[in-house]
Amino acid sequence: MRGWIHTWEFLYTTMMKGCWKKLEIKLNSINEELDVAETKQFQSPNVRNWLDHFIHEVYKAEQLLDVIATYIQQKVTTRSFLLGFINRRFESRIKVLLRRLEFLADQKDILGLQELTSGDYEIGVKRKLLKEFRTLSFVDESVIYGREHEKEEIINFLLSDSDNRIPIISILGLIGIGKTTLAQLVYNDHMIVEQFELKAFVHVPESFDLVSLTQSILRSFDSSAVDSEDFEILQRQLQQLLTGKKFLLVLDGIWDIDENTWEQLLLFKCGSSGSKVILTTHDKEVASSMSSTQILHLKQLEESNSWSLFVRYAFRGRNVFEYPNLEMIGKRIVEKCGGLPLALKRLGTILETKFSEPDWVKILETDCWHLPVGDRNINSTLRLSYLNLPSNLKRCFAYCSIFPKGFEFEKDEVIKLWMAEGLLKRKYEGKIRNEEELGNEIFDHLVTILFFQQSVTMPLWAGKYYIMHELVNDLAKLVSGEFRLRIVGDNMQHIPERTRHIWFCLDLEGGERKLKQIHKIKGLYSLMVEAQGYGDKRFKISPNVQQSLFSRLKYLRMLSFSSCNLSELANEIRNLMLLRYLDLSYTELQAYLIPFVSCIICRHSYCKIVLN
Repeated sequence: MRGWIHTWEFLYTTMMKGCWKKLEIKLNSINEELDVAETKQFQSPNVRNWLDHFIHEVYKAEQLLDVIATYIQQKVTTRSFLLGFINRRFESRIKVLLRRLEFLADQKDILGLQELTSGDYEIGVKRKLLKEFRTLSFVDESVIYGREHEKEEIINFLLSDSDNRIPIISILGLIGIGKTTLAQLVYNDHMIVEQFELKAFVHVPESFDLVSLTQSILRSFDSSAVDSEDFEILQRQLQQLLTGKKFLLVLDGIWDIDENTWEQLLLFKCGSSGSKVILTTHDKEVASSMSSTQILHLKQLEESNSWSLFVRYAFRGRNVFEYPNLEMIGKRIVEKCGGLPLALKRLGTILETKFSEPDWVKILETDCWHLPVGDRNINSTLRLSYLNLPSNLKRCFAYCSIFPKGFEFEKDEVIKLWMAEGLLKRKYEGKIRNEEELGNEIFDHLVTILFFQQSVTMPLWAGKYYIMHELVNDLAKLVSGEFRLRIVGDNMQHIPERTRHIWFCLDLEGGERKLKQIHKIKGLYSLMVEAQGYGDKRFKISPNVQQSLFSRLKYLRMLSFSSCNLSELANEIRNLMLLRYLDLSYTELQAYLIPFVSCIICRHSYCKIVLN
């Protein structure tokens, strides 16, 4: 959402300086409120509507400026001609765009976004979401399924001998996978209770300092400890309490901490031999920075355990075998949850209150994110992960909503798509970052928080492929709204004008008719065409079909015909003046057409073309 900043800088350097000054303060203030608006949109439909309108205008602004830049690159040689050219051709469109954005800027005050500049609302929402899913350190062992091996592994670690430096075991896994529950289960095991003199289970807030964290640890070990805001006093109390004692400390839900902060807690200088620390996190970098002795990767539950957990909540005391239809529907719902205990519990609880076949079918056929308002807590933890991302990571992640569930992708491929969409054009400390370098950093971060996971189905020789968990894919679709769309089968009833990215699955019959439905989306940024079937059983993308597309969708930045039944390119592809990425891999494009494709490269020097 912040890609519009460079757009207004461009206007400022041309003939629109006067108009810019009028909007500069408003636009900068909106820039500061966007993260707050993204958080509040989940509670306020009005904010969501405002945000959608704003993003829609931003897309149009970026598109217009790209068109201007391209015309200048191709036709303009002097500054005086440049200003005259822009005045004649684009001045009225620029002014209309500025008026629309000024109108939206004024509305942010009505929505109360200006009052949230301190971030109080955002922090309040995040704390509320965290509080909702945090429980006491006591857990009913009878509702734990499929974690016997992991529990045994952690207990063996805790009971093992250690040297002077206190060992750390990190439980790493996707949000909602059951890290906290497993830690609670181990914490309350009778062998652990007997083994340690002092125990503390501390939920670490997303934002903390050394004083508040030390206070929490101290109070968890000793509820009668004297409270203080002086870090040195707190450290002395902690050291006196733990010296010569064998302790176990659980730090649950760590979002971010560095090794220096951890060392300052002085825990390594306290306690006797055999003391241990358990931490839970969704971030690999946290586990690494804490110098973990052992990292336990917590995986999704297997199918049988997922079903057992779901039955406990959804059927709650009822005999499953007495409801064969609900059993069949329930098993399909369990598949959708992908082995996430949190999702299984939340959905099971919802379905137990709607114990009827129509309601279960409705939920089965509806994405988790589009459940009624009261049911959306199932994915609050994933929403929380998204809201904590920097703005450029949010845009890159949201772009991936165009991928179908189960789609396996390569790192380099995704980075090139981000580049084509202009998502990696950011300045840091006044310097323009290398786009590929920034893309690598963003991708790696999305891997560390487990939004992207390495696929285990691809053979090793094929290289590394990644995949998004089904619920993570749902999250991407939620935050993308109408701007990104995947069309399968005859699902063509309504394509919103705001749509900017489309993944189109074409079968053999009716392909041309279906493609015509997207002609009206003249501002489309990216089009990915997936041909169903094999060989001649695929829809043929003929020159006539291409001509219709290229004459109407003139502002495409990204176009993929990969693996399609395509043997030639229509000349009208030259009309795609903003094209930055063209994927023609695994098509029947003949070798003699390669020079023609090279011609496109010369015309669009920034266009990446992928061939067989």
